[in-house]
Amino acid sequence: MNSAELMHSIIQRIATGPELSKSISLEESELAMKAILKNEIDEVQSAIFLIAMRMKRETTDENIGILLALLSSINSRQSSVENLIDIGDPYSGFNRSIPISSFLPPLLAELGFPAVIHGLDSVSPKFGLTHRHIYKAINQNVDLSIGDALNRIEDGSIGWTYIDQSKYCKPLHDLVPLRNKLVKRTVLNTVESLIGPIKGINTHSILGYVHKPYPPIYASLADQAGFSSSLLIRGVEGGVVPSLRQKGMMVSYFKGEEKDRVDIDPKVIGINRELRAISFPKEFEGLKNRDLLAAYVAELGQSALSGKVGMFYDGLVYSASLILWHIGEEKTLLAASEKVRAVLDSSNALARIEDKQN
Repeated sequence: MNSAELMHSIIQRIATGPELSKSISLEESELAMKAILKNEIDEVQSAIFLIAMRMKRETTDENIGILLALLSSINSRQSSVENLIDIGDPYSGFNRSIPISSFLPPLLAELGFPAVIHGLDSVSPKFGLTHRHIYKAINQNVDLSIGDALNRIEDGSIGWTYIDQSKYCKPLHDLVPLRNKLVKRTVLNTVESLIGPIKGINTHSILGYVHKPYPPIYASLADQAGFSSSLLIRGVEGGVVPSLRQKGMMVSYFKGEEKDRVDIDPKVIGINRELRAISFPKEFEGLKNRDLLAAYVAELGQSALSGKVGMFYDGLVYSASLILWHIGEEKTLLAASEKVRAVLDSSNALARIEDKQN
């Protein structure tokens, strides 16, 4: 059966309505996604496949099949660092709140843990402010090759990198125009943050989620993708920074098995804010003046890295503390938060983004 025949068969089964649609096997899911990535399937059928899968809700096997197809298409590298932190924020960005997590990688690097963060310019469903926009605002090179990104991670004076999807998985990035036409979220939004273009000896996937059923789904995929562990944080807009106001949840997995499920409270580490996150200023609502908004976020982030206390600072403390606790660097969140605050107050992390364009 060739690719066209396979896709015809799959669409007949998955696109027959809420009661009659049938699931496909892991192998079929992988083969179908590979065919799409190789441009062997026309745009209309590719769109039907992605939307029909979403409408019937993907099974675990279908998710894994699509993940395996993406993994077979990436340009990846192996790093010699002992513990690498992989931050998997939503690629569609943020459209209501400031993405504090753009400044987590240099902070984690200063704490002794190299970090990689990845993304792209803009994609549905949010078309939000992304890490790429913010890094451009601080004059970082957002089009590094995979080799240059690896060099930054292994350079002790830098220890972190951003890498764009266009540089490590071009076949997937080529689907952005199609995804934008679909408007709605697809399985690719779930899976793309888990393909990990750079791996260390141990690599820890840090992911955000909104809906309660997602942690075991993400953890299973992270295990399939070769991560040593995964930390699922119920974060603002599905990102890795939790609410600064109310209690939340984090779930820690090692080798796909749940290790800890913890109710988290920002007050435990001295964070007591009236707002859950930093909202976009009114002049930037609706993502008006995106470049100016990115510059505004960049200024807030650099101030926080230099030790200026505020909500941005607190967001970095909270998220970084959860990560340190997850990987076993500290036994309690309070101890972890004290270590993070000491680094922020020293301003040393700021040097990791200054004059580090290449």
